[in-house]
Amino acid sequence: MVYTVTFNPSLDYVVQVADFKADAVNRASSEHVYAGGKGNNVAVVISALGLKSRALGFRAGFTGTAMEQMLLEYGCDTDFIPLDEGMTRINVKVKSDEEFEINGQGPAIPEEKIGQLYEKLDALEQEDVLVLSGSIPDTMPSDIYERIMARLDAKGVRICVDATKELLLKVLKYHPFLIKPNNHELGEMFGTVLESDAQIIEYAKKLQDMGARNVLVSMAGDGAILVAENGEVQKRLPPEGTVVNSVGAGDSMVAGFLAGYLTEGSYENALKLGTAAGSATAFTSWLAGREEIEALLERM
Repeated sequence: MVYTVTFNPSLDYVVQVADFKADAVNRASSEHVYAGGKGNNVAVVISALGLKSRALGFRAGFTGTAMEQMLLEYGCDTDFIPLDEGMTRINVKVKSDEEFEINGQGPAIPEEKIGQLYEKLDALEQEDVLVLSGSIPDTMPSDIYERIMARLDAKGVRICVDATKELLLKVLKYHPFLIKPNNHELGEMFGTVLESDAQIIEYAKKLQDMGARNVLVSMAGDGAILVAENGEVQKRLPPEGTVVNSVGAGDSMVAGFLAGYLTEGSYENALKLGTAAGSATAFTSWLAGREEIEALLERM
């Protein structure tokens, strides 16, 4: 089973506006509401690819109820912890000549609810996969990733971490199964700008030396590079297509990689499916479904 944790999930309100102007009344040409949050995105794509996923985290208010119902409709199991106050945040994403985002704050999460999450995670078993991704709300301990990984360290759970610089560096001592920085984030971790594949591979191997088992570096239109724990180094270029969506492509790559690896045990297959899934989402208005991903696979 693939479990995902999203500490600050959302309802994403996505509107398309022609020629958005800040000082005028703008009319939407289309609008959609989706269940948002990086872990939720991974769960949706994992489910679309035919694997079992269970989305964990916290929900609050009517927005939290709607968010969880949407995930169920997309085939995900859910086990969110209900909060007594507040509401799951709403993120507004405006797509026009440029993209604009306004992300909500989200509810406060009491310590007792964090304890309930720990109890749910304690039930994970060897060979389960846990995806920790996204930001940590201000009301939660800043080292929550480390606490979770330390708690599960002896259980053999394969943990994937997709997080920002400091969060990622601090968990390497727990030997995550997979980390997925992009090439810019990888450079920032070491205070440099990476300008070639050779440099990306060099610094990905540094993360391995620090504890990561597999390092998947996404590079937008330049594809992805995988430095695997078995010594393999592979690059995969994306298929051609028009990018229409920047939200969830990295999460889709993580989901595709895990689905590919869990299905066949092959890093080559994992990188191929991860690249196809990430590209398919970039080429569609929201998260790609199985048909869109498989269509790209045939072209790779």
